[in-house]
Amino acid sequence: MGRKVTVATCALNQWALDFEGNLQRILKSIEIAKHRGARYRLGPELEICGYGCWDHYHESDTLLHSLQVLAALLESPVTQDIICDVGMPVMHRNVRYNCRVIFLNRRILLIRPKMALANEGNYRELRWFTPWSRSRQTEEYFLPRMIQELTKQETVPFGDAVLATLDTCIGSEVCEELWTPRSPHVDMGLDGVEIFTNASGSHHVLRKAHARVDLVTMATTKNGGIYLLANQKGCDGDRLYYDGCAMIAMNGSIFAQGSQFSLDDVEVLTATLDLEDVRSYRAEISSRNLEASKVSPYPRVKVDFALSCHEDLLEPLSEPVEWKYHSPAEEISLGPACWLWDFLRRSQQAGFLLPLSGGVDSAATACLVYSMCRQVCEAVKDGNREVLADVRTIVDQPSYTPQDPRELCGRILTTCYMAGENSSRETCDRAKELAQQVGSHHLGLNIDPAVKAVVGIFSLVTGKSPLFAAHGGSSRENLALQNVQARVRMVVAYLFAQLSLWSRGARGGLLVLGSANVDESLLGYLTKYDCSSADINPIGGISKTDLKDFVQFCMESFQLPALQSILVAPPTAELEPLASGQVSQTDEEDMGMTYAELSVYGRLRKLAKTGPYGMFCKLLVMWRDVCTPRQVADKVKRFFSKYSINRHKMTTLTPAYHAESYSPDDNRFDLRPFLYNTRWPWQFRCIDKQVLQLERRQQDLEGVD
Repeated sequence: MGRKVTVATCALNQWALDFEGNLQRILKSIEIAKHRGARYRLGPELEICGYGCWDHYHESDTLLHSLQVLAALLESPVTQDIICDVGMPVMHRNVRYNCRVIFLNRRILLIRPKMALANEGNYRELRWFTPWSRSRQTEEYFLPRMIQELTKQETVPFGDAVLATLDTCIGSEVCEELWTPRSPHVDMGLDGVEIFTNASGSHHVLRKAHARVDLVTMATTKNGGIYLLANQKGCDGDRLYYDGCAMIAMNGSIFAQGSQFSLDDVEVLTATLDLEDVRSYRAEISSRNLEASKVSPYPRVKVDFALSCHEDLLEPLSEPVEWKYHSPAEEISLGPACWLWDFLRRSQQAGFLLPLSGGVDSAATACLVYSMCRQVCEAVKDGNREVLADVRTIVDQPSYTPQDPRELCGRILTTCYMAGENSSRETCDRAKELAQQVGSHHLGLNIDPAVKAVVGIFSLVTGKSPLFAAHGGSSRENLALQNVQARVRMVVAYLFAQLSLWSRGARGGLLVLGSANVDESLLGYLTKYDCSSADINPIGGISKTDLKDFVQFCMESFQLPALQSILVAPPTAELEPLASGQVSQTDEEDMGMTYAELSVYGRLRKLAKTGPYGMFCKLLVMWRDVCTPRQVADKVKRFFSKYSINRHKMTTLTPAYHAESYSPDDNRFDLRPFLYNTRWPWQFRCIDKQVLQLERRQQDLEGVD
């Protein structure tokens, strides 16, 4: 009797609506799985059309092309003699479902619709799909004619069922269902399901990998069993980066770990495991067995196929492995860099242009491009033909082979220091030194003539000449003169992005990179339509604190000593006149709060879901040793006033890599108004009343002493 099973799961870099590319990647993963002896292959969520189709799910085209790809898979000799589990949207009785389609040898075994939809944060699945709500029930699904002709089936089971093969029982979960309080794997496991599969479309957030790993290991620790998790990887056309982490676990231990960040479009994990290990593990858990004796049974789809072979005594088994986690700084160095690579190759541009100011944010962005170049060189060295073909297309040289990241960076990244009359020599030197060390093609230019020309037009029309505050001007004049400089830089950046390669006799254009961090966006500490307005922003979802740690990591790991002086310099926009040649303006002074405080406000506002009064109450406790109640109140009121005054800027925010769960990105993630009563009269009055009560109580206590 066979009892050892070889199973496969994968991470695929699918692209929304790229049906041809998605099909080829699915076929390649099945081919690899079969080559390694697997008899079951699991793929990521909605892999046929790509997860991030969003409102394209409403289009009949998306359903039609998904069916066409399914037909191509059923027809292919690659999919024979292995159970294939693929993800696609399916319409049943005029209702759209997010489904797993499981087939074997040109016959569909089961269509299993998702039962718990992701509908928070970045996810809007209820907008496009309906959850299957009839637990342990199936219906007949009438196959479209194009599929009937291939499978010779008229109907197939549709609903909440499990597969009973000749040697084991397999049950499906889809992404969110693993995260729900009562996951299907609990009841499925009690009903004798031994292999659980989870097809995910789970995106990268800093420090999130451990949660995924914990959920999978805990699922099999309590209930025993084998658990396969597949995931999307890469950028499929949006702000999110799906970070792989495919895995295979059994009885609370990990047996195969996929990479979290890599440039491989197809990654397949296999493990050979003994079903008797599941059975003996479960035999000892009497509480589980008591529950199992009372559970309602699942409908079983009988499959005349075995995952094991008759003669498998000498088949070697997989060994447990310890999961290796990346530090947050490593995650930043890898995730946004992979996202940039996908964006660059899929947008068919020739590289990036980065306004490099000599500060931490733009330096961090330059480091990400350099990290991307390091990963590209590493992938080429490891024999990745797709990466080599893509890089040759980007640099327009069919025989080019990248070997040195600095040399590749010189071809792909153009950096530009845009000096003005308020720029200091120090920032100019810091930018130039970093550019030399990462190898970018660096330009230095002066924007003063353009700024004077724009202000000159205003003076010509109105007869008025605005002045900086340092020269006697009002705050309105001061702000307008700062913003002109910032906006001129955006115009110059796009001009050079479009024409700098032309001026050097090379083809193509460059993507403009933004470098506003998540904390600046939260407070609106940026000029609308300045250098924060770019094509994409790889650091727009990362906090200033994490960025500093990342820059420190790059300095040490990538040997970039220029970053040392950038790290210790106080952050400044350099938009106001210098005082005796020295910077007179710093970001934290301008904002009236520190970046560390901003991160706290951001997390309380978004994650803890506090309004002004709720935030005040929480910070009273958090900061009780460093602030009086009145100081806490002043800080909270300052934050909410500035946040709400500048909230409109989020409607123009550059598409940014999503890495921090308190991102204020209005476009998809943070659906709040952008026109507020910025005085918050009712909320602030509640805070003030509470402060007075606390101060009276304090006075009474002091009086007793």
